[in-house]
Amino acid sequence: QVQLAESGGDLVQPGGSLRLSCQASEFPFEYYTIGWFRQAPGKAREGVSCISLSDGSADYADAVKGRFTSSRDKAKNTVYLQMNNLKPEDTGVYYCTPNCNPAAVGQGTQVTVLA
Repeated sequence: QVQLAESGGDLVQPGGSLRLSCQASEFPFEYYTIGWFRQAPGKAREGVSCISLSDGSADYADAVKGRFTSSRDKAKNTVYLQMNNLKPEDTGVYYCTPNCNPAAVGQGTQVTVLA
């Protein structure tokens, strides 16, 4: 299985922005979508977005609609998550997964939005 590597997490103030990256050596034929998930301490993992690698269309969780945008750069084998107007409740470890599979998480990247 191709490994996905997340990066871009940081500590930010409320209202700030971050762009997360999900880098792969390649997106295999069998990867149709890439999902972003997040998990806060003591809470269940939740889906954030799911983007089609073919046409770039994406779905978002209600909690992030209008603030987060996922995009892909097929030439760079990278999927991005642009996060604007960040809120303290967006704090957590963010993971990208193949085919929006919530179980296929890697190391993730930490996003902390100060309360």
